[in-house]
Amino acid sequence: MTRRVVYSAALVAFLAATAMTLTSIIIPRWISWDSETVSGVPIHYTYGLHKRCSSLTHTCEPFPQYEDCHGDNRYFCSMWRTVGFLMSFAVVIEGMTLIAYLVILAGGKQKRETGWKILSTLLLLAGLVQFAGMAIIAYLYDYDDRFFPPWQLDTSWTLCTGSWCILVLSAAGVLAAAFVIPEEGGYELIPGDNHTFPTNDE
Repeated sequence: MTRRVVYSAALVAFLAATAMTLTSIIIPRWISWDSETVSGVPIHYTYGLHKRCSSLTHTCEPFPQYEDCHGDNRYFCSMWRTVGFLMSFAVVIEGMTLIAYLVILAGGKQKRETGWKILSTLLLLAGLVQFAGMAIIAYLYDYDDRFFPPWQLDTSWTLCTGSWCILVLSAAGVLAAAFVIPEEGGYELIPGDNHTFPTNDE
């Protein structure tokens, strides 16, 4: 297995993780509430990073709003907006990582030999940023009074979790390949193939 194969496989995994990151931001399903009225009509209410949606009105509205960020709700609002910032920051890092992949794969042997340092750093950083966002949402879900059964962590949270896991594992794979796989185009001296050259005394 060559480094090019390792980088190519890691790129495929990275693209999948990036797609999961973007989907988790776009879909407003970080935390959801499913129930039904006394007449049996299903109710579905969801929180996204930037909007919340209700099946009762069949609309979505920007979130958090003014009333969500004052008084006792100020802490919740700050934490929720922090997650929005972290996920946007993760997308920026993933963009930088994609550029690094392209430069390494197109840059020849030297880039593949040394590119693992910046690439593994970017992968790990993107993973850690998303991990922080995931952890904050989980903390709010567990400890904020507005969330109680049947509220549950939903699709976007799961996608974020899967994304940072793939990114961290990819960083570990790139690091391992840097130390395990021999350099491309390297060679070893053949035992017994020693040549002597005549000296002036001969």
